[in-house]
Amino acid sequence: MLIAGFPAGAWGTNCYLVAPAAGEECVIIDPGHQATEGVEEALKKHRLKPVAVVLTHGHIDHVASVVPVCGANDVPAWIHPADRFMMSDPEKALGRSFGAQLMGELTVGEPADVKELHDGAKLELAGLELTVSHAPGHTKGSVTFGLPEAEDIPPILFSGDLLFAGSIGRTDFPGGSMDEMLESLARVVLPLDDSTVVLPGHNQQTTIGRERATNPYLRQVAAGLGSPEAPRRGM
Repeated sequence: MLIAGFPAGAWGTNCYLVAPAAGEECVIIDPGHQATEGVEEALKKHRLKPVAVVLTHGHIDHVASVVPVCGANDVPAWIHPADRFMMSDPEKALGRSFGAQLMGELTVGEPADVKELHDGAKLELAGLELTVSHAPGHTKGSVTFGLPEAEDIPPILFSGDLLFAGSIGRTDFPGGSMDEMLESLARVVLPLDDSTVVLPGHNQQTTIGRERATNPYLRQVAAGLGSPEAPRRGM
């Protein structure tokens, strides 16, 4: 399996290209702010042909390059229906203005072909099987994408802004909910095997085992100790 990832734009959002191997079809996950050039470089370097863009949620730092990436490659974008409006109205999604200077760098709107994600769906794309888990908390329409264990490759979770190395996504934007975040962590994350590699929306990769042992939020959820104070930084 080939996974090419890079941090993009003002928020350092991780964009991933996933394929069975170099020279094959691929799926693009979360092409965010200023990700277009990085996507083009990765496609050329690994000789990949995109078949779809899939989105962990609708915040602008994860979807800002969806229109140009989908348009250049004539592929659909998949997003949960609860977050679909965010592609056309990113300021409403965050309850704040970005200002004209930053907004001028963004492509706001939907690509020509939008498909909707639902909990438990299995997307068979590019020779991969991505399992969709609805995981609200950061946004109402947040999802994760899981890849099963294969040969010598452990299971993989593309966690979006649900789970980070040492932290979780913030819940103070419109549509965020700490109660829903804790429920999503308990339902989606805790049952996973410790060997599962977590590829998050921001910062470095981790594993479920490491987070189960060291992440203060996940430890509180596992212990049933109630609601910890939510993070207030980042996107």
